[in-house]
Amino acid sequence: MSIDALQEKIRKRKSGLLLDLTLFPRELPEGEGDEESRYAAFCRSLLAELKGAIPAVRFRLSVFALWGPGMLGLLPELTKEAASLGYYVLLDAPEADSPELAAFGAESLLGPGSPYACDGVVLPMYAGNDVLQQYLPYCKKGKKDVFALCRTANKSASELQDLLSGSRLAHMAIADQVSRCAAPLMGKYGYACLGLTAAAGQSSSIKTLRAKYPGLFLLVDGVDLPGGNMKNVSLAFDKLGRGAVYCSGRAVTCAWRQAEGVSAVDAAVAEAERQKNALQRYVTFL
Repeated sequence: MSIDALQEKIRKRKSGLLLDLTLFPRELPEGEGDEESRYAAFCRSLLAELKGAIPAVRFRLSVFALWGPGMLGLLPELTKEAASLGYYVLLDAPEADSPELAAFGAESLLGPGSPYACDGVVLPMYAGNDVLQQYLPYCKKGKKDVFALCRTANKSASELQDLLSGSRLAHMAIADQVSRCAAPLMGKYGYACLGLTAAAGQSSSIKTLRAKYPGLFLLVDGVDLPGGNMKNVSLAFDKLGRGAVYCSGRAVTCAWRQAEGVSAVDAAVAEAERQKNALQRYVTFL
């Protein structure tokens, strides 16, 4: 299963970083050419320089679509390049509010004819379990992974995701749904190819998710946001340093803004190494 491959990459590199390569035009370092060509050059340089240092990268389909047709056409190329360099590749799936739309999305992203070289997707599923069900065949047969959007890291997430649903918080209801589907999808390290997103600024939520769902892999988002930190991130890992990955984006890709006398790529590499050392203060990867 892909989740086993991700776990092996994390252990080998001693890093839990999933690098979010989402960039907006204003965040691009200076360079020659138009915005699309500068974005492509920066991403390719980062992929090359971080090869073997970090386990995984993440692309958001919606952002590429909003950039325009040229960028959307670039996305398949970047996923293939990342895969060829040995990265685990995660792609954010578009939102679906019907089983039919979810089935189309699953086939387009994870099917054998997909133009995207991705190992898994992040799936918004607050529309309900029938969205997740469309992706399960690709987990079973295609050995792909799905991370259900459970607890997000944005400031106002608690307004809806922490509401009580019966005796549970709303985001725990999502986790329960995913957990019920995960039993037949376990990998050799004891984690299913179905996982959950968690928020780096919410230590109590991470603790609860890790304790209640020991077989679900956690993707911790928001370490770049206020309240997110490596101590909180470490709560998602088990005692062997397994079962989790964390996502960092602007702290790495925009590190050039705080660095003087070094290139944008060198600043990003240095920040990735700093984060690696910071997490190792709390987590030992065995």
